[in-house]
Amino acid sequence: MADRGEEGQLTTAGPLVGGRSDDNGRVPTPDPDLDELELIRRSGVALRTGKLCLSAGHGSYRVKAAMARVAHALGVDRHEAHVTLTEITATSHRGQSFRTEVAEVRTIGVNADRLAELERFTRGLDERRRAHAEPATVEGVSAELDRISAKPPLYPVLLNAAWAAIACAAFAFLNNGGPVEILAVLVAAGLGQAVRRILLHRGWNQFGVTMLAAAVASLAYLAIVGVLRLAGVTAVQHESGYLSAVLFLIPGFALVTAALDLAKLDFSAGIARLAYGLMIVTSAALVVWGVSATVGLQPHPVEPLALAPGALLALRLAASWLGVLGFALMFNSPCPMAIGAASIGMVANVGRLELIGLGMPIQAAAAAAALVVGLLAAVVGPRLDVPTITVSVPAVVIMVPGVTAYRAVYYLSTGETIRALDYGVQACLVVLALAIGLAVARMLTDRTWGLEH
Repeated sequence: MADRGEEGQLTTAGPLVGGRSDDNGRVPTPDPDLDELELIRRSGVALRTGKLCLSAGHGSYRVKAAMARVAHALGVDRHEAHVTLTEITATSHRGQSFRTEVAEVRTIGVNADRLAELERFTRGLDERRRAHAEPATVEGVSAELDRISAKPPLYPVLLNAAWAAIACAAFAFLNNGGPVEILAVLVAAGLGQAVRRILLHRGWNQFGVTMLAAAVASLAYLAIVGVLRLAGVTAVQHESGYLSAVLFLIPGFALVTAALDLAKLDFSAGIARLAYGLMIVTSAALVVWGVSATVGLQPHPVEPLALAPGALLALRLAASWLGVLGFALMFNSPCPMAIGAASIGMVANVGRLELIGLGMPIQAAAAAAALVVGLLAAVVGPRLDVPTITVSVPAVVIMVPGVTAYRAVYYLSTGETIRALDYGVQACLVVLALAIGLAVARMLTDRTWGLEH
């Protein structure tokens, strides 16, 4: 028999899923004794930990690790889980008893502060268990999970929108935009992110919200530029800012964690995350194409700004730092975590741009930059007492080729298949290169990645 709880959890009990077997291997009709009821409580807390991790944006391998730490700290002998983008199937074993539970997580997002809290908590439980300290209790673990889940976002709507605006404005400069484009992107991206944040927190469909936010940002950008032109400002390159205004919608966290899941051979989770990321990109890109087709814009590449080499390098450093900082804060990162990610991203992204300027293929430069990010994150993360993913992913997100992906969808929509394939393949190669760089860095710095168990 089965019942579905308030949060989408499905628990099944019966001969095929739970119970106590006799010496002949037969499983009679379940009649839980106190030991089995205790297993139910412990497995439920472990599953709740996994749901919190998954809804905060953790990759599947990290969700499994967190659940296993909690289960073992509570006295579960063995814990196994299958994790996808929105579902968890977990089995807990204790003695001859076992229990399998299924849970569904409908909220997909990123909360770096919650990720760090859960990582510190579960790691502490594991350290106490290994040190043979006082064992954890279900009540104690549940109370801490209550505190973590009840913690509100660090930044209100307006401040969260400001972080997105700063990140996209930095992108506008890196995409060869001038002061006018940067100003227009700053306002337009902020408005778009404010709309997205408000509607997502009210439970609206993610793909619908993505399309609406893209429309708001695109139309706001065009309106601001139109007003500036009426005021006599004519030095405007639409393309450098128009696409940058919607880059806050790029699901960089999902794309990077999808690639890492695939690198760990977790295909069900990796493919699901990849499909989710591509659907978000496509939803936003179709709206951008619709608006641009209406007003007659085409996303052609823009000529670089005429700046002295020293000034260009300094501005690239500043823009890269601000871009990563904005994205990290938009992901609800505490300030020390965001500053660490920004410092790593600044070094790696400017190095990537310099390598491209020297003639290195863009995918090779991306792989080298991601490798640097992964190695630096392995040093910075432990010193900040945060998961490495919370500093490595924001640092890599600024390198995700969002503009290239938007161009691919635009030309596909206009029937220019060859140009669409050109940009699409280029975007895929860069994302793959970023994943390879991060995966190699993990293999070099994390024993669980370097060895298969």
